Amino acid sequence: MTSSKEEWAKKYSTLSVEHFDKGKTLGTGAFGRVRFVTHKDSGEFFALKTLKKAAIIKMKQVDHITSEKSILIALDHPFTVNMYGSFHDSRFIYMLLEYIVGGEFFTHLRKAGRFDNEQSCFYAAQIGAIFEYCHSKNIVYRDLKPENILINADGYVKLTDFGFAKVIEHRTYTLCGTPEYIAPEVLLNKGHGKPVDWWTLGILIYEMIVGYPPFVDEDPMGIYQKILSGKIVFPKLFDKNAKGLVKKLLTADLGKRYGNLKNGVDDIKQHKWFKDIDWNQLLAKEIAAPFKPTVKGLDDTTNFDDYPDSDELPPVVNAAQDPFTTW
Repeated sequence: MTSSKEEWAKKYSTLSVEHFDKGKTLGTGAFGRVRFVTHKDSGEFFALKTLKKAAIIKMKQVDHITSEKSILIALDHPFTVNMYGSFHDSRFIYMLLEYIVGGEFFTHLRKAGRFDNEQSCFYAAQIGAIFEYCHSKNIVYRDLKPENILINADGYVKLTDFGFAKVIEHRTYTLCGTPEYIAPEVLLNKGHGKPVDWWTLGILIYEMIVGYPPFVDEDPMGIYQKILSGKIVFPKLFDKNAKGLVKKLLTADLGKRYGNLKNGVDDIKQHKWFKDIDWNQLLAKEIAAPFKPTVKGLDDTTNFDDYPDSDELPPVVNAAQDPFTTW
């Protein structure tokens, strides 16, 4: 069992990559990879996010990465991944994250093809609870998709990858997100804020129940046209209450989108589709999960796909040009 964030910070205020035994790569991204690691002294397991400094600087993503770190420090929620510390060397910055043994939600969804109504409702409620919490801190997530959700051994989800998350008091104008999940106001560059997260929840609910998102095309421009046209086809298998909620979330008119009306998140939480969800029990993880991944132990990495390893070292960043010296 991993220590609490506070206990860990007290015990290990100074960390370096030498303190860990590296294991399997759990995922890769534009700036690096996430690896399973074991802390040599304590034997505790973590996920170590390793990002190349030179690539971040070249792509002008310093602010994004710094924002991700400060947001992860600020978060304390049962359904978001914990960060235990951060450190750096001349080539990389590192974020030490909670290891979630059940693997990617995406993998389980693809394996199942689609989830039944009850399972979809269970996961959607957790994402709704995360967004309610984040929005109370003016944090807008902006990048919901199955690949950014992990499943723990207990069958509950953990949201990860806060790289696009941003503290937004009113509005921002940056285009970001995955094509199938982008809200119309982002595409139209009208300025966007918290309502984009409720739009993405509508997309996720549809994808869980049907097996693919509502707006699909081989070409991103085709996807964008479909999003702006707003035509959604609901297969017969779609539960009528789920359909009712998805329609209220996938509304281009912000004056009508659930989550953005005068009752705020309560319009969503009190919707008929969630009638069997006790929100306090959910947060306390007292509701029996409809599915638990097969886990052989706390160090099991078999629920994650295999990625080729890379020994290629990125360039060293000169200390005088390093924006991460206080990392």
